[in-house]
Amino acid sequence: MAAGIALVDEEAAACWTGRPGVTIRRWAHEGRIQRYGSGRGKVRYNVFELPRKTVDDWTGEVTLGDPPPLPARVQAA
Repeated sequence: MAAGIALVDEEAAACWTGRPGVTIRRWAHEGRIQRYGSGRGKVRYNVFELPRKTVDDWTGEVTLGDPPPLPARVQAA
């Protein structure tokens, strides 16, 4: 079953992943995740492309998911 699209703003994406907004923007710039929209405050990200952080209920320890993979680069001949 394929994941759908659930768009969130940068702040929500940062909260979901446990990483700062600058990391979310860098991932989009590197092509690791898709950016939807453009302009200040209008960019959204698909939460299904983002690694979710987990928080241990007992200790409160936060574990970050692996970053999305870099896209395969096409080699020039």
